Amino acid sequence: MSTPRNSPSPSTASYKNAATRSVSLRGADFAYRELGPEDGVPLILLVHLAGVLDNWDPHVVDGLAAWRRVITFDNRGVGGSSGSTPDTIEAMARDAVLFIRALGFDQVDLFGLSMGGFVAQVIAAEEPDLVRKVILAGTGPAGGHGIDKVPALTIQATLKGALTRQDPKLSLFFTDTASGRQAGRDFLERLKERTHDRDKDISLPSLRAQLKAVKRWGRQTPSDLSAIGQPVLVANGENDRMVPSQNTLDLAARLPHGELIPLYPDAGHGGVFQYHDDFVLRALEFLES
Repeated sequence: MSTPRNSPSPSTASYKNAATRSVSLRGADFAYRELGPEDGVPLILLVHLAGVLDNWDPHVVDGLAAWRRVITFDNRGVGGSSGSTPDTIEAMARDAVLFIRALGFDQVDLFGLSMGGFVAQVIAAEEPDLVRKVILAGTGPAGGHGIDKVPALTIQATLKGALTRQDPKLSLFFTDTASGRQAGRDFLERLKERTHDRDKDISLPSLRAQLKAVKRWGRQTPSDLSAIGQPVLVANGENDRMVPSQNTLDLAARLPHGELIPLYPDAGHGGVFQYHDDFVLRALEFLES
């Protein structure tokens, strides 16, 4: 792997050992983890539907944090964060901006995955001075094809997973092929690497609020992506059954400064986890260019 240009010295910290901290803002405590070099523009990670701190692939976080200051956090009311979970993407975006400013940052990069990608789009459009660059993975624009079906798919996969004792992420994030299933199992093993101070799963009321927010986003009038003036790197698997992959192509085409990573073969919603080495390299090159 080539080293990104003009990078700070690499970090040896690991996500599985990163301390969980909290910051208070507007009556709620937001749980977060931070690792990587302390200089440079921080990279804020915006998690997927129902995601908590421990749902980030440690290979992706560690790969990025080898060269960049990386911060993950729990949305309001989710995991280790207190408060009531918003039921709109716009309110989640306002929370994320408050969180970023509470940590004292006046410029950041964003990496939004799935629902986190919806949030990232709103922040980039509404806070152009705060956001330098954006990475969007497994996501789509407001009103995008099939996004309003995500809640039903999620509930269906969760119920099926409970009956078959199988993590619903296997069917939602990965393809139903030999290599897709193996990639899914490998990913789930990596999520278990952290053995202490693990985050709490999302509660049912918080999940309901997020499902409502995602459905609203999917049914909104298509957003004017020309309002996003920052460079944006877009990634996905070629067979995303949650947020259909054509949304990724749509984003790359409609964003004024959109750049597409060729869709990962035999990969779905979790394509950036399945191809973590390639994704991390491309993401770092984009952020440093």
